[in-house]
Amino acid sequence: LRFDEKVRVVVFKSEVKGVFCAGADLKERAKMDDAEVGHFVKRLRNLMDEIAALPVPTIAAIDGYALGGGLELALACDLRVAASSAKMGLIETTRGLLPGAGGTQRLPRCVGIGLAKELIFTGRQIDGQQAFSMGLVNHTVPQNEEGDAAYQRALTLAKEILPQVSVDIASGMAIEGMCYAQNIPTRDRQEGMAAFREKRPPQFIGK
Repeated sequence: LRFDEKVRVVVFKSEVKGVFCAGADLKERAKMDDAEVGHFVKRLRNLMDEIAALPVPTIAAIDGYALGGGLELALACDLRVAASSAKMGLIETTRGLLPGAGGTQRLPRCVGIGLAKELIFTGRQIDGQQAFSMGLVNHTVPQNEEGDAAYQRALTLAKEILPQVSVDIASGMAIEGMCYAQNIPTRDRQEGMAAFREKRPPQFIGK
């Protein structure tokens, strides 16, 4: 998909009715030794990073349960649409674990640090309407008889997205480079370096 220039938007949906993604198979995980678990989680994190780095907009269509790694998958997408009846949560702490595929970083960026801590510490599950009210999803819709209301709304949203609206990584790096170049000659940068060398707090002046 990364190299297919015909792709404008990627929508993630489930083929299983009532479940977007239920997260890792903990029965399978229980059979792994510590090294295998570490490798598994690293691969999962890399997958989420690959999704987040896709050069086109991505939309998660949450038509059911999105738990643990399932919610982390949705968080790796640019946009999220959920049925009001969907259930979401980073439930890892209720299993003696913690989110390991980006959830601790991406959830606070959606809902703020305080709410993210509460959801992670408690492992609480929330529905689509609650998720919308806290900014976790962009849209929430009543579920339909087919069980694909979020997917249908995601398709409508995808059609609204203008082609080539995203900034690819090379363009982003170029923008970052231009911003950094503006920072280099500033007095504050020089003061920051001097303060570090002299082991004192910097006195920034905004110039």
